[in-house]
Amino acid sequence: MTHRLALEKRIAMKRVFLLALAAALFLTALPAMAHHSFAAEYDSHNLITLTGVISKIEWTNPHTYVYVDVKDASGAMTTWALEGYPPNTLKRTGFARSALKEGDSITITAYKSKDGSNTGAGREITFSDGSKKFLGPEGR
Repeated sequence: MTHRLALEKRIAMKRVFLLALAAALFLTALPAMAHHSFAAEYDSHNLITLTGVISKIEWTNPHTYVYVDVKDASGAMTTWALEGYPPNTLKRTGFARSALKEGDSITITAYKSKDGSNTGAGREITFSDGSKKFLGPEGR
């Protein structure tokens, strides 16, 4: 093989290697880009307490959501969407899906969203019988 062909072959192999490396780096970064940061979305210094009725439950990955209809002082109804741990994490801590039912009255603490919407990171649910379960983590 001539010196020129050997050089062209090495350059082509470097290009293939660099392309494969770039693809690998991109693919490993996708899961990190898909997930969000607690600190970016929620105010860990603004713990709120809401009392209302569960209107909807999403027991799906990557996070559970509990929607709670809350009446304000004037009687107006507002629905709050509160994010919790993934279903598998809740299950491992003894929090069964069957513990939440639409129509149940609950009190829940949550870290309010920084964007001012009626969303938050759910923390602790108190059920009507006084029992409590953690829906999500302590503020970071």
